[in-house]
Amino acid sequence: MDERDVEPCDVVVIGGGPAGSTAATLLARQGYQVIALEKERHPRFHIGESLLPMNLPVFERLGVLEKVRALGVHKAGADFEADNERGYNTYAFSEVVGRSPPHAFQVWRQDFDRMLFEHAREAGADAREGHEVLRVEQAGPRESWLDVRRDDGGHCRIRARYVIDASGRDAFLAGKKKLKRRNAEHQSAAIFGHFHGVERREGADAGNISIYSFAHGWMWLIPLPDGVTSVGAVCRPDYLKQRKGRTVDFLRETLQQAPALWRRLERAELIGDEVRVTGNYAYDAACMGGPGWVLVGDAFAFLDPVFSSGVYLAMSGAERAAALVDQALREPHREKALLRALERRQRKGMRRFAFFIYRFNGPAMQWLFRHPSRKWKMEQGVTSMLAGDVFDSFPVWWRIQLFRLVYLVCALRDRRGWLAERRERLAQAKTRFSGGTLPVDEA
Repeated sequence: MDERDVEPCDVVVIGGGPAGSTAATLLARQGYQVIALEKERHPRFHIGESLLPMNLPVFERLGVLEKVRALGVHKAGADFEADNERGYNTYAFSEVVGRSPPHAFQVWRQDFDRMLFEHAREAGADAREGHEVLRVEQAGPRESWLDVRRDDGGHCRIRARYVIDASGRDAFLAGKKKLKRRNAEHQSAAIFGHFHGVERREGADAGNISIYSFAHGWMWLIPLPDGVTSVGAVCRPDYLKQRKGRTVDFLRETLQQAPALWRRLERAELIGDEVRVTGNYAYDAACMGGPGWVLVGDAFAFLDPVFSSGVYLAMSGAERAAALVDQALREPHREKALLRALERRQRKGMRRFAFFIYRFNGPAMQWLFRHPSRKWKMEQGVTSMLAGDVFDSFPVWWRIQLFRLVYLVCALRDRRGWLAERRERLAQAKTRFSGGTLPVDEA
């Protein structure tokens, strides 16, 4: 290809999801020439419909809060099955001890992602759909060459001073650079669909996400706009391998294993008989970046979605990555230290979520969520974690540390149950799941 056919720019962003659109918007606003490349075309299906309160300050800084409000269902909290008169405990976001907002939203991800991508375009980014990056070659710390295939069959080549990989679970650069690592402590798979006519909670709790436990994992119920509800189960991979016959029948048989959820669902209608299956492989990259490139969102790491942390970790990480790129382009000598600090921060937040995620199906953690304690505002500290306040708030963190101590005491009281669950979890972490129906499962 002739040099004249190469498109130069300051920053290329690979991926048009929440992380990529966030980084593209912020850098374009600062005057950088940004090309954002999304291999599919919006709207495209994506799971991950439940947002956290800590997303809201990011939305405000991006200038999209009112757009999100128009798309979403008001989410005042999260509820977990319990042995009380109501049958559940509500963790209300208005009762946090940290600085997180008092609510969040549930959204159709295809609409949410499209809005963010269009917003990046409005901010000045050259946001292109149907453009798949095939190869990235780095000639130097400020010179990367990208080969791109368009969905009309054409090709183009781009030269960039910086590359941000926000390719989601494709983990493009982490795969190419052989940085991607399976999580040795936790793996899961999911089966889910969308329903009309699911019974919702009453009053202010109507938009809450509901979490249920069953023998093979946990289930979610997420209210969405227009009377639609997302319902699914995150399971041990070995459980999903047992499915035979029609996937829709297996989903119904699975959901019936949580009687309290099924009572809300038994008169509902599955939309279009469409049931999806995916392997929620937990992983991370050995490092977050290097001279001239950085990984954000699921391109860096993916956690089990039980606490809906994915979009917040992606967007908050992308916001900080955009600031890093700006500083690195102006002051290259600071890049290494900035990358190291950002990676430490992201891993810290992920570890704090992961403590709960890894143990959520165990008897000790289940008991604590069913019997929350307000002593020393420990329940409110857990609610703050559920809101996404996992980074810089000391009032939240010392209560989470206290919760971890109480958890340890409960686990030691039931050592056999704790050890059995741990052995099962670690064994499942070695399991490889096949049979997913999302594009990422086919890659």
